[in-house]
Amino acid sequence: MLRTRTTLVVGAGASMELQFPSNAELLARIIQGYDFKRAGSETSTRDGQLLLRNIYKLAERSNKPVEEVAAAAERLRNACRLGRSIDSVLEQYDHDPLVLACGKLAIAFFMGQAESRSSLKDVPRVPGELPLQGKVAEHWIYQLGQLITSGVPRSRIGQTLEQITIVNFNYDRSVEHFLPYALVMAYGIELKEAQDVIADKLDVIHPHGMIGRLPWQKGEAPQAEWGAEQPWNLHAIAAQLKSLAERSADRNAVRDLRLAVASAKRLVFLGFGFQPQNVDLLFENSLSHNPEVLVSTYGMSPGNAATIALMLRRLAGLENADQLMISPHKAWEVLRDYSLLLES
Repeated sequence: MLRTRTTLVVGAGASMELQFPSNAELLARIIQGYDFKRAGSETSTRDGQLLLRNIYKLAERSNKPVEEVAAAAERLRNACRLGRSIDSVLEQYDHDPLVLACGKLAIAFFMGQAESRSSLKDVPRVPGELPLQGKVAEHWIYQLGQLITSGVPRSRIGQTLEQITIVNFNYDRSVEHFLPYALVMAYGIELKEAQDVIADKLDVIHPHGMIGRLPWQKGEAPQAEWGAEQPWNLHAIAAQLKSLAERSADRNAVRDLRLAVASAKRLVFLGFGFQPQNVDLLFENSLSHNPEVLVSTYGMSPGNAATIALMLRRLAGLENADQLMISPHKAWEVLRDYSLLLES
């Protein structure tokens, strides 16, 4: 049971547990997919062929010559060779709307594909079970489901969900898709009821947007079923994604992000890369309420992990050393190993 106001900040490192691509893998797929010099040759890939068709459609929607859009895709491709993440590459090209459009198209294309191939499936194999494949406990969303439901009566699940905010820098809908099934398993309720509870009570913020609204979610954003590799409205989904500059310009969105951090008594960072631009979205000034901070630094170098520790002591205004807990383990292991803390 979560008893303390908690904000989870989730990055690509956490989604990798579900077989989603890392930042480097996504860049590599974009580099290969936008290699239109292979078009029509024996080395042409299925992804390249599909992306080329979508470039033609993007040119039509943008009222631009297809050669101009293809040249923008090539500029994006070149920048990806030097980039650390697709988000940072789009930030570099905030002056070029066509490159931004090509980048968002690639994100929607490859992340939809990744959903369809992930270990989180559209439905469970057996009704009442979870739609996870493999060792289910070795997924951070499984550990989150345990934290949310453990020892919580059905009558109080809404109150527990209101104690948590999830700031998800990933584009997929894993949290939203999975948690209703966790409630079905925990309480034996119907899936529709579980989806309604999640929709009404759980606050999930996607700073860069997500690849479509699940059919049961509220709002007016374009819909896409979970795992739809090629949704019919792919271009509408891509258009509503946000670069860092676009998100930073939305004052209401930035205010909500910073409020989620400033109002939390406990901050948990899972697979978050701490790119300076993303950190700036979360913190305006140093916090004054001295929250507890738990960080997973799995896969980071010792130097970067030490830098993150210094950064968070300053940004969170931590007065005591024991309020910052740094773990070199994976996201799911951190939630498991610190479950007593998180439920306190």
